[in-house]
Amino acid sequence: MNDYATRAGTPAASTGQVVRRRLVDLATGALGAAIVIALLVGAEWAVEIADYILPENLDQYGIRPHDVNGLSGILFAPFLHAGFGHLMANTVPLAILGFLAALRGLGRFTLASLIIIVVSGAGVWLISPPGITLGASGLVFGYFGYVVTRGLFDRHPLDIALGVGVAVLYYSLIEGVLPGQPGISWQAHLFGLVGGVIAAWTLRRRKRAVTPG
Repeated sequence: MNDYATRAGTPAASTGQVVRRRLVDLATGALGAAIVIALLVGAEWAVEIADYILPENLDQYGIRPHDVNGLSGILFAPFLHAGFGHLMANTVPLAILGFLAALRGLGRFTLASLIIIVVSGAGVWLISPPGITLGASGLVFGYFGYVVTRGLFDRHPLDIALGVGVAVLYYSLIEGVLPGQPGISWQAHLFGLVGGVIAAWTLRRRKRAVTPG
């Protein structure tokens, strides 16, 4: 009787442990994502405040298309903004989409961010007209593309649900990849979106091959 009860109770206990472990992992991931995004957004604001206070104009370090000396702006541009109004417009979508992008692991999020920054910046450098391009909107569009397509490549139910929700809530972002909005770098938006999809594909979780014995 006792032996049967022990054996019968084991699967239920194991299932409970798995559920608790997954909940703990989810909570830990959410906390880590929140901290990283808070640091990212804080860095964006710290740079803009420094640009406002310091005599040197930091905006000059943005991307300067077709100029070899402007290539370094690819890394700097996402942290520079043309005033606090520009930064405020990017802050909320950056925080929300960045948080969702970071939920599945900070390592993948870091690599995805680098891919998005490079692809978006390279696209701006190659095809934008002369001038200086800056702002975190390339990251915003990149995280949008990353979150929407990540579930399709990973075939993960939670990521698919998140992707559908983000696509429904932020579908209007797609208009930003089209030319015609004065003063807006559609190039950064378009290539940021492309970078997000590339990141989702590159960082997808590959299933291990199973060889029959």
